[in-house]
Amino acid sequence: MRIGLLTEAGYPYVSGDARLWCDRLVHGLAQHEFDVYALSRSQSQEDEGWVPLPPNVRRVRTAPLWMAEDDEMVPGRRARRRFRECFAELAAVLCGAAGTLGAPENASTSEADRFANALYGLAELARETGGLVGALRSEAAVRTLERACRAPGAQRAAREARVPDLLAVAGYLERALRPLSLDWYEDDGLGAVDLCHAASGGAAVLPGLLARHFTGVPLLVTEYGVRLRTHYLTTPDAPPAVRSLLAAFQGRLAAEAYRQAEIVTSGNTHARRWQERCGADRAKLRTVHPGMDARPFAEVGESPECADPDTLVWVGRVEPAKDLVSLLHAFAEIRKQRPKARLRVVGAPVGAEGAAYLLHCRALAAQLFPDEAEGPHSPGDNPVSFEEIGGPELPRPADAYASGAVTVLSSVVEGFPIGLVEAMLAGRATVSTDVGAVVEVIGGTGLVVPPRNPRALAEACVALLRDPARRARLGAAARARALELFTVEQNIEAFHGIYLEIVSRAPVRRFLDGAGEPLPFAVPAEAQVPVSWSAPSPSLAARNGPAWATARPVRATPHVPAPEGAR
Repeated sequence: MRIGLLTEAGYPYVSGDARLWCDRLVHGLAQHEFDVYALSRSQSQEDEGWVPLPPNVRRVRTAPLWMAEDDEMVPGRRARRRFRECFAELAAVLCGAAGTLGAPENASTSEADRFANALYGLAELARETGGLVGALRSEAAVRTLERACRAPGAQRAAREARVPDLLAVAGYLERALRPLSLDWYEDDGLGAVDLCHAASGGAAVLPGLLARHFTGVPLLVTEYGVRLRTHYLTTPDAPPAVRSLLAAFQGRLAAEAYRQAEIVTSGNTHARRWQERCGADRAKLRTVHPGMDARPFAEVGESPECADPDTLVWVGRVEPAKDLVSLLHAFAEIRKQRPKARLRVVGAPVGAEGAAYLLHCRALAAQLFPDEAEGPHSPGDNPVSFEEIGGPELPRPADAYASGAVTVLSSVVEGFPIGLVEAMLAGRATVSTDVGAVVEVIGGTGLVVPPRNPRALAEACVALLRDPARRARLGAAARARALELFTVEQNIEAFHGIYLEIVSRAPVRRFLDGAGEPLPFAVPAEAQVPVSWSAPSPSLAARNGPAWATARPVRATPHVPAPEGAR
């Protein structure tokens, strides 16, 4: 089978999002061929290069989302009129009252059709004229958007949009719709694959939607984080008009992707509920938990006695969403009952905001916990330490979890808690806040408390520090659960089954054999048999059986590699 893997700011780039998951998927499904179609995020990401690619990656084609050159062709009058009509329809859907979540079902269906017609109309125009970059950047596009915002029936936030808001939205739509102008959708591109697998929502699904529209290739959408939710979390300070219009676009694009996809997978139930809210059919939804490599944590997980019984460990990215401030205040309560307790904060800051937050947390720790000394002639030491993985004391993530008896997660916002799964694989008892997919991941193998509640967090940690037998039971149960649900092997096996299910239900019959008969796969399955056919054994033929049972077997069609793609 030949898979078109669609990524945005991800695989195969070294610093890509979901890079590790895609890399494990491609390596784990060595029996399938992969064509990678990647949208890059920045010049620096492209300069960092790619990860080493396995032999089953047949081609890699890339396109930047961070820049685009104007089209060389000047569209004629008819093309300009078609663009204005399609873009006006798209803008009207985004500005309309039904463009938000929770609209009446009949209105939502009508608006979904209008959005799809406008989107595919723009795609067909881009295919005919060679691209829409110049048109989407034009003053005509901004004026069309302004008319849609001022039209009767538009949302209040859209009606209040000012010129800077309109320019911001138009610029975002131009970047988001750049995949419409790519030359990926011909028979020698995505038209030659058996299945498109979008590794995220947003711009990554657009090539899959267009491949399905132009050539009928089935689409699989995988989301470990729903883009609409990310939009709400990452743009709290944007003007209301910008937030509203961009949320409408994200919601409409997600709904169209869910409608056209054969199957939609999420990494956890929390994301799945968001997908349903955005219009996904429940019958199409599957939950496939992210897979993690359990081998680095095997030694630690099998020897829980190596942990310091008085040490708490926090591991993750240092940023405000992790709420280390509440953890430090909780640790102050813990120290009142467990004076020998220590807290190791292990992680690096994320960006300038994370660096500032780390400085704030260090200052708070120094204020709450003055340096302590065991005697008058020994140096003082703070019970809270801030460290990073890779140093002499903690060279690996497993060493961080091994250093403490209890692992703590204090987040106020969380998707799928990777650090929590690592702690479970390491066989550690955990105390976590009830956010995101934490309860789904933990099951009954750890303690869960409300977020932003230092007292509850402290009480749960003290309960485990006081009870070694309970810690051991919870740690063993957590490791068993993680090995059953959250390993690379189960993730790869799940997607292998989904691939076969989709192609068996919707075979791509555009490829012909030598006799002109359609083939259900781009590459015949027989071509992948690793051994040669042997001569028939007469003893295996049934007595008085059919003549074909003893005839010479038909040899497999040799696999002729297609031309190499751009690299």
